[in-house]
Amino acid sequence: MEQTPFSLQTDREARHLMVEHQVRAWEVLDPRVLEVMETVPREDFVPSAYRALAFSEANIPLDHGQIMMQPKVGGRVLQAVNVQPGDRVLEVGTGSGYLAACLGALGGQVLSVDCFEDLVKQAEANWKATDTKKVRGQVQESSTLEWTDERFDVIVVTGSMPSLHNSFREKLTVGGRLFVVTGRAPAMEAQLITRMAEDDWAREHLFETNLPALLNAFDPRVFEL
Repeated sequence: MEQTPFSLQTDREARHLMVEHQVRAWEVLDPRVLEVMETVPREDFVPSAYRALAFSEANIPLDHGQIMMQPKVGGRVLQAVNVQPGDRVLEVGTGSGYLAACLGALGGQVLSVDCFEDLVKQAEANWKATDTKKVRGQVQESSTLEWTDERFDVIVVTGSMPSLHNSFREKLTVGGRLFVVTGRAPAMEAQLITRMAEDDWAREHLFETNLPALLNAFDPRVFEL
């Protein structure tokens, strides 16, 4: 019988403990999400300098002042947007590529965009190394979504913004779900917006958090006289 290398065995065990003690404990109970977070090798998306923190509750630093979300926050995001097989998914803010890999593992056809070319290239390398399917990257400034005519079933914004630009809501399909964090530190609100009809959206408060701002994020105060 072939023996599993000890390092791989340890990583699997660590992912299981991460899911059980951090993710599930923060009211993430969707079995599909829990399985994906146990399966997708988070440790392979963490910068080598921070690999020891791969399964911790820390926000892991990335270049350009970006972060990898805490596992429990990522789990709440995945549970909230409820990706179904074949959903068209837009992720704004690629980061390490980990969350996009989870969105793809849940069955989404994922376009992940980021304004930093080096982050997109590193994420693409991470996806290739982990044999990630259904995910592609694109360098794109996305403080609004006016650059695309496409609509998406799921939109996930991984950076915060003071106020939500209307283009994010408009790019949802009817029935589509948008995860976004709005407000200013230290009081930011994570919310789920669902398009109920062409001119009707429902909003659900999920939790409070604090995320780095999306570059050039829409700020209505700029337009105040």
